[in-house]
Amino acid sequence: MQIRCGAGVEQRVDNSSVNEQAAGAGDAVSTTPGSEPRSGFAMLLMVISSIAISFGGLIMRNMEAADEWQIIFYRALALEAVVLGVLVVQYRGGVVQRVLRIGRAGVIAGVILASAGICFIQAISNTTIANTMFALSAIPFITAGLAWIFLKEHLSRTTLITMIAAAFGVTIMVADGFGLGASYGNLMALATACGFAGFAVIVRSNRHVDMLPTLLVSGVFLIAVSGAVSFRDLGISLNDLMLCILWGGILSGLGNAMFIVASRHLVAAELTLFMLLEFALGPLWVWIFVNETPSRWAMVGGALVIGSVATRTLFELRESGRRLKRGRPSPG
Repeated sequence: MQIRCGAGVEQRVDNSSVNEQAAGAGDAVSTTPGSEPRSGFAMLLMVISSIAISFGGLIMRNMEAADEWQIIFYRALALEAVVLGVLVVQYRGGVVQRVLRIGRAGVIAGVILASAGICFIQAISNTTIANTMFALSAIPFITAGLAWIFLKEHLSRTTLITMIAAAFGVTIMVADGFGLGASYGNLMALATACGFAGFAVIVRSNRHVDMLPTLLVSGVFLIAVSGAVSFRDLGISLNDLMLCILWGGILSGLGNAMFIVASRHLVAAELTLFMLLEFALGPLWVWIFVNETPSRWAMVGGALVIGSVATRTLFELRESGRRLKRGRPSPG
C-alpha cells in the first residue's frame, strides 16, 4: 500500500500516502491539467507507481517465516532510508530545519500514519488481500467525511450519495468476515483506511508546510514499536529481508516519489482514478500466483466501493472538463 492512500495509502504513504492527501482529500494539489506533454508524463508515472505498489500483497504472501512485526521493522527501515535520501537530495543541509517545520501537527500525522501501517500489515495477515484493498479504496470518501467534520469542507450531493454506497459495500465485506472468521482482518483494513484518511486531512490542513518529513516520523515510530515488540527475535531469512527491502524501499519509496511528481500536474480526480489500479490489481496478483480467491460477498462489497470511487471520479473529471471549456480553472 502506498502512503498516499493510501492508502495507498496507502498516502497509498495508505503516505495512504502524501499520496492519500491528493487523491483522498479531493483537491489538495493545485494543478494545470491538459498541459501536454507534462500531464501525459504524469499519467505514465501514476500508472507505473500504482502497478508497482499493487504487488505489496503478493510480496506479503511470499514471505517464508517473518512475522508481522519483523516485516514492519525491516520494511520501515528500508522506507526510512529512501525517504531520507529524497529529503537530502531536495534540501541538502536543510533537512533538519524541514523536519522541525512540520511541528506538532506533523508529529501527530506521522504517528497516525504509522498506526495505519501497522493496521495494514495486520489486515493482510488476517484476511484476504482483496478484502483489504477493497476496504482501502474507500479512503477518498472517508477523507471527504473527515474533512467535512474537522475542516468544514462542503460535501456535494453526488459525493454524499457515493459515500453512502461505498459505506454499504464496506459493511457487506466486514459482515462477511464475521462468517468466515476474518472479522479481525476486515476491521483492521477499515482501521487502516481511517488512519490514512486522518493523515490526509492533517496534511491537507497544513498545505503551507512541506509535510514529506512526516514520513520520517512515521518510520521512526514504526521502527521503535516493532523493534520493541520483537527485539529478541529480529533474525529473518535472506529471502524475507530482500522482500522487505523491495517492498519498503523500492516499491513504496520510489512509488511514492513518482506519485509526488505526478501530483503536481494532475487534478485530484485523475490521481484517484489511477490509484484504482492499485486496488484492483492487488487482489488479481494473489489470485493468479497464489490462488487466493475472495468470497462472493467480498467481491460484491468491493465492486460497490470501487464502483462508487470510479463513478465519483469520472463525474469530477467531466465537471473539470466543462469548467475548462467555459474558461474557468478546475478546482485546485
